[in-house]
Amino acid sequence: MSLAEITRITLPIDGMTCAGCAGRVERALAAVPGVTAASVNLATRRAAVEGEAIEPGALRAAVEAAGYLSPEEATEIAVQGMTCAGCARRVERHLAALPGVNGASVNFATHRATVRHAPDAVDRAALESAIRKAGYEPVAEAAPDTREEAAPAEAREEAGLRRDAILAIALAAPLFLVEMGGHLLPAVHHAIGGRAWNLLQLALASAVLFGPGLRFHRIGWPALFRGAPEMNSLVALGTLAAWAYSAVVVVVPGLVPADSRHVYFEASAVIVALVLLGRWLEARSRGRASAAIRRLLDLQPPVARVERGGAEEEVPAAELRAGDVMRVRPGERVPTDAVVLEGESHIDESMVTGESAPVRRSVGDAVVGGTVNGAGALRLRATAVGSGTVLARITRLVEEAQGGKLPVQALADRVTLWFVPAVIGVAALTFLGWLLLGGGVAQALVAAVAVLIIACPCAMGLATPVAVMVGTGRGAELGVLFRRGAALQALQGVSVVAMDKTGTLTEGRPALTDLIPAPGFDEAMLLPLIAAAESGSEHPVAAAIRAAAAERGVSVPRASDMRAVPGMGLRAQVGDQRVEVGADRYMVSLGLDVSPFAAEAARLGEAGRSPVYAAVNGRLAAILAVADPLRPGAPAAMEALRGLGLRLTMVSGDNRRTAEAIARPLGIEEVEAEVMPEDKVEAVRRLKSDRALAFVGDGINDAPALAAADVGIAIGTGTDVAIESADVVLMSGDPRGIATAIALSRATLRNIRQNLFWAFAYNVVLIPVAVAGLLSPVLAAAAMGLSSVFVVGNALLLRGFRA
Repeated sequence: MSLAEITRITLPIDGMTCAGCAGRVERALAAVPGVTAASVNLATRRAAVEGEAIEPGALRAAVEAAGYLSPEEATEIAVQGMTCAGCARRVERHLAALPGVNGASVNFATHRATVRHAPDAVDRAALESAIRKAGYEPVAEAAPDTREEAAPAEAREEAGLRRDAILAIALAAPLFLVEMGGHLLPAVHHAIGGRAWNLLQLALASAVLFGPGLRFHRIGWPALFRGAPEMNSLVALGTLAAWAYSAVVVVVPGLVPADSRHVYFEASAVIVALVLLGRWLEARSRGRASAAIRRLLDLQPPVARVERGGAEEEVPAAELRAGDVMRVRPGERVPTDAVVLEGESHIDESMVTGESAPVRRSVGDAVVGGTVNGAGALRLRATAVGSGTVLARITRLVEEAQGGKLPVQALADRVTLWFVPAVIGVAALTFLGWLLLGGGVAQALVAAVAVLIIACPCAMGLATPVAVMVGTGRGAELGVLFRRGAALQALQGVSVVAMDKTGTLTEGRPALTDLIPAPGFDEAMLLPLIAAAESGSEHPVAAAIRAAAAERGVSVPRASDMRAVPGMGLRAQVGDQRVEVGADRYMVSLGLDVSPFAAEAARLGEAGRSPVYAAVNGRLAAILAVADPLRPGAPAAMEALRGLGLRLTMVSGDNRRTAEAIARPLGIEEVEAEVMPEDKVEAVRRLKSDRALAFVGDGINDAPALAAADVGIAIGTGTDVAIESADVVLMSGDPRGIATAIALSRATLRNIRQNLFWAFAYNVVLIPVAVAGLLSPVLAAAAMGLSSVFVVGNALLLRGFRA
């Protein structure tokens, strides 16, 4: 093996704790096919691998199989010059071939490449070089969080296509009108025909081909000579063949048989004009498809009024710092995420949550940047700026989802990889076939050019990503964020929806409704003790008890030695009293008999209230009950989900009687009750069996279950941990968003199937028609342009999706 053939890859390893770990990783890497040497440094936590034709993905798989992790990161680069799905696949292959790259995905619709690689394994310069080697141009890295970076490239592309299309149409119009006039009125040919007219045709067609049409030749021919032809190659090859043949007929007619001396300048020029027109319309439609991102970026106001040095001054919103004190007048947008210091108002958060009703915000409440203030003046303190704001996170999630690839796209990608070379081969065979059948050079040329022009890999390449762009963008407008594009496809296939109760179906803010003392105890004595024991707990039941004590003006003593018993309850020392509070199972574990409260527990459970027990100094002291009201949209959400044909299950840590009392009015027939937090994952796996399942939750305890489900749906008003573990986020916290997300997923996949059917059927039907000589090149160009416009236009129908 020569030195040039050796590949060297360095990758980080997480989880190693000793030399034995390093040895295991080293042996696992050495066993990967192609690896000739592997060494692992325990101190630096890195592995160095050498070999020939090493697959980075195989290295990561080997590390994970050995029980360790090899972290990876993603780099995104915008790519200019791609004009069809074949271009995207070519860039993908060049990027994926770089040492250290674990995978590459190029989205033709967004013109962005996402490269997965080990940290520090490959730099941006190497990625940009690979893109250039593929024949395209990477866009220079822009400063983050500037709204200007989202639109200029698309705007310039659209403006360039519009200019070239208009110029090409103006130059080609005389050729088309005279040719069509000649077919309708033969006298036109007698009046305008002759050598002078042919020379004028040559001049006009040349101006079209080597003016506006130069873009096809500049990209298409180098790609063809590299052995990687794409859409531009087809147009360049077809139009130049028609132009060159016609030029020979006009300039040196003696080289062509007399019966074949026909010119096709009109076809070559009109083809270029129609293809440019189709691409302009496609670019306009793609711009509309990606408008969701720009609308999100435009939500942030350009300036903010900030208190600095005792005075109020206007500063650019981009220069805000966390801790800045701002003033927002009625009707203005909130500049960045903040907390209210003074004032009270109603905030329109529809652009973030999708909820149309304004929400009341007063001192101490958080407000989101980009939302619209109502009638009250507010004084705010900035809590997050730049990339740390909710709006920036939403934008990032939408961009990631739009840039992802769905599994359904795999077939189209495989086809487009070989599509253009196959079409060139079919065109060559068509030309030879017509010659052998005696059709003459002119007829053979017309049929071959029609084959080259009618073929459209663009429609196949756009079918999935444009629908994903529009679907995820529309979801963001409705307060439904798809964190991963693939979640769109997975969600439409679910048949079971399992939901956590507290904070998902209910408000998550229970209130104390009952406190029933045991003989020998009274409420006045117990409430201070129980509130003190719960003073260090963040559990909703603890908050309800503390709130009840505060409302009743109870003086709460100080507690010490507080200990939580996960899934059971807690214990604390309050003065000389030992207090334990928790579920019935906790009391039983303490050796206490809860049967004296059995009747009360049954009554409370049937009323949908959660019984909680308290013990003082080892004696059962009381049964308490808290009720967590249903979210206002929960009944309608469950009805909508049943209408979608889904099976509904509720997962709760409450006792069965209470859980079923909550589930009954919602029409949820299946209840998994008394589920410990650590058992939620097992409950999800048990419910899944052979069916696709979505799990909906909001708390830290739900994060493992969200990750274990086929699709995890997080209530956006819940914790960041739950949101980061989920595939879909409901920003408003309204459970009706579950049905919206599933319906939008189904609508998007239905749209994708329509697009793919059209793209494949179009090529399958019309390429044979062109081979048979039944399609003129001009009509082929029009049909080819319309095919892409149809696909993008069909995807844009998703913008009208209603919750």
